[in-house]
Amino acid sequence: MANRFVLNETSYHGKGAIEAIVTEAKARGFKKALVCSDPDLLKFGVTAKVTTLLDAAGLEYEIYSNIKPNPTIENVQMGVEALHNAKADYLIAIGGGSSMDTAKAIGIIDKNPEFADVRSLEGVADTKNRCTPIFAVPTTAGTAAEVTINYVITDAQNDRKMVCVDVHDIPVVAFVDPDMMSTMPKGLTAATGMDALTHAIEGYITKGAWQLSDMFHLKAIEIIAKSLRGAVDNTAEGREGMALGQYIAGMGFSNVGLGLVHSMAHPLGALYDTPHGVANAIILPTVMEYNAAYTGEKYRDIAQAMGVDTTGMTVEEYRKAAVDAVKQLSKDVGIPENLKEIVKEEDLDFLSKSALADACCPGNPRETTVEEIKELYKSLL
Repeated sequence: MANRFVLNETSYHGKGAIEAIVTEAKARGFKKALVCSDPDLLKFGVTAKVTTLLDAAGLEYEIYSNIKPNPTIENVQMGVEALHNAKADYLIAIGGGSSMDTAKAIGIIDKNPEFADVRSLEGVADTKNRCTPIFAVPTTAGTAAEVTINYVITDAQNDRKMVCVDVHDIPVVAFVDPDMMSTMPKGLTAATGMDALTHAIEGYITKGAWQLSDMFHLKAIEIIAKSLRGAVDNTAEGREGMALGQYIAGMGFSNVGLGLVHSMAHPLGALYDTPHGVANAIILPTVMEYNAAYTGEKYRDIAQAMGVDTTGMTVEEYRKAAVDAVKQLSKDVGIPENLKEIVKEEDLDFLSKSALADACCPGNPRETTVEEIKELYKSLL
C-alpha cells in the first residue's frame, strides 16, 4: 500500500517570518482577509503584529474573535457567517490550535456548503473542494495546526470533541515566527511544548508510522527535548527551537496519526475545558508505560533523542529510561503530575467510552478496551 504525505504549499520559518504575509497576499491576488484570532491575543496586542503589516500595505481585513480555547460548533457557524458578511477571499489564522482549527472548519464549510452541519465533518469527511485559502500564523509552539490536515471542534451539547481529518483543510502558507510566541506565559509554553512532544512520540510509535514520518518525529523529539526548558525561560534559542520542533512533529503526525494519549486527552477538554497540552503531558508517561511492550526498539530511539546514553541498557532499561526522560522534562517545566484536580470519579465511565471512540485511538500500537482505559485514568487520580 502506498503511503501518502501532505504538507503546506509554502512555509516561512524564523524571526521576521510574518513579514512575508504581505508579499504572499499580493502575489496571490487576495483582496480581503478574515483574521481569525482569539480575544486574549487581541487584548495583548499579539494579533496587531500582523494587522499592522496589513494596514501598512493597504490590505483589507476584518477580525473574527468569537473563538474559545476549545472552539465550539457555534464558534464555527458564526465564523462562516462572518466570512460571508465580510466578503473575504482568504483567512489569516493567528493563534494556537483554537484559532487555526476554527479557520479550517470555516474554510471547509465555505467551499463545501453541503457540510454546513459542523457535526458532519467529524472523522474523514468526503469533501470535494479545498477550503478557503488560509494563512496560518502560530502563536504557540505545540499544536502544529499550521501544517496538519487535522482540526478539533467541541460539540458542547454532547460534551465531546470531534476530530476532523481532511486533506482539503491544510493552510496554503504557514508563517512560523518565534517572535509571535515570545509573549506566551510560562504555563502555556510548557503545556503546548509537551503537546508537541506528545505528537512526536505518539507519531513515532503509532501503527501508521514509517521511515519518512520516523525521520521527522525523531528530529522533533531531539529539538523539543533540547529547547523546551529554554522556551519556558523565554530564551531566544528556546523559542526558536520550539517553533521549529513543533512544526517538524506536525509534518509527521498529520500524515500517520496519533494514539491513546490524545484519545484520553480529548474528552478532558470537552468535559472540563482542560488545556489540551496539560492533559497530554499528564497522560503521556502513563500511556508510554502501557504501550512499552508493543513498541519494539523504538523507546531506545526516543531515549537517545532525549539525550539519554542507552549504551549497554536492556530492553526494559531503555524503555524505562525513555519514560523517565519524559517525566523529568514534564516536571522541569511545571506540569502537574496527575489528574486529581481535573477528573471526577463519577465521570470515568463517560471519559473511558469517549476515549475508546475517539478518532486517534485506532492508531495506538496496543489494542485497548474501555475497562483498560478506565484503569489508566484511575491510576492518574
